[in-house]
Amino acid sequence: MAVTLKEVAERAGVSRSAVSRTFTDGASVSEAMRRKVEKAARELGYSPNALASSLTTGRTKLIGLVSNNFHNPIFLEVFDLFTRGLQDRELRPLLVNLSEETDPEASVRMLRQYSVDGVIVASSTLPPGFAKAFRDAGVPVVHAFGRYSSAPEVHVVGIDNREAGRLAARTLVARGYSHVGFMGGPESATSTQDRYTGFVSELAAYPKIKVSYSFAGAYSFDAGRSEMLRLLKGQPAEAYFGGDDVLSIGALSAIRDSGLDCPGDVGILGLNDMEMAGWANIDLTTIHQPIRQIVTSSIELMAATLEDRDRYPEARIFSCTVVERGTLRPAP
Repeated sequence: MAVTLKEVAERAGVSRSAVSRTFTDGASVSEAMRRKVEKAARELGYSPNALASSLTTGRTKLIGLVSNNFHNPIFLEVFDLFTRGLQDRELRPLLVNLSEETDPEASVRMLRQYSVDGVIVASSTLPPGFAKAFRDAGVPVVHAFGRYSSAPEVHVVGIDNREAGRLAARTLVARGYSHVGFMGGPESATSTQDRYTGFVSELAAYPKIKVSYSFAGAYSFDAGRSEMLRLLKGQPAEAYFGGDDVLSIGALSAIRDSGLDCPGDVGILGLNDMEMAGWANIDLTTIHQPIRQIVTSSIELMAATLEDRDRYPEARIFSCTVVERGTLRPAP
């Protein structure tokens, strides 16, 4: 049987309300009383009931962690960092799978049923309006990996995907490629749109370089492989900037299974620097997205917003760097 609050009170020789206050954040209790109650709780093996505590404080400490791309292995790393980081702050992650979900109002209704204290939208494909729907409903929200804006309507933490596209273009130009391609993820994804815009705008300064583009159906291995097999039937570019690592790894698989060499025949540049990209049999040259820093900053911003719900929306943007491996020809 679980130890009750009454038993702790009897062991400590105090009232039940004193025990309750001891385990309620922000409640007034003397240091001597706290030590006495905590000692009795340790001796009995008592743990406060989180649900009961939420009835007293009006806060559940539940944070909805929302994503819509569970097929991409990068999110295993993202969810691991988020869940551990939230728990370290004594917050409780509630993981929500919104794959194929396009109606933010349905998501808002569902999460409000769980009485979450806040929501972290972890997605680079959902539009800003999706996270804004939570804010409009009075739920504190942070959009991790969201679309950069100099005047965001909700807290946004991530990278500037347009700048990432420009960085990819400069990287391919530096290798001396005369025909380069953009092979993005789904065309409707905000990250795809911004990476494409940055990529082609940077290459506009190099009129002698031929630029082509296409879009895969999803940020997935199968979508990347399928799209590259289609491209190889025509006149493929000398090198491609893939929409992300898992898409690029699918493309790499198609290149090799077609009897071609990478980077000798076709080069590939990814984005994310997921753990798999560094495996010896993949060795993907990629753009490093500082995922750990983005997750940590998103959690810090959520915790601060829970304390100050009128906090003005801010954008925290991190820089990207190229990780040299083996799927692009070396720079001169």
